[in-house]
Amino acid sequence: MYPDPKRVRNNRIMLRLDDYEHDLVAALANYQGESVATIARIIIMREAAAVLASDNNASLPRNAG
Repeated sequence: MYPDPKRVRNNRIMLRLDDYEHDLVAALANYQGESVATIARIIIMREAAAVLASDNNASLPRNAG
């Protein structure tokens, strides 16, 4: 039993990358010795924390591609 059951990672999201984006994330994952999913989660959580902590409360651009 986990001390906090809400910390169990069982929520999924779909993320679609083009070949170049995937190759970049896969290269970083290989360099770090982690899985692509782990690296993606780390990057997403780091960016989310940075957006929330920003002084100007700027939102993310709607069209990032």
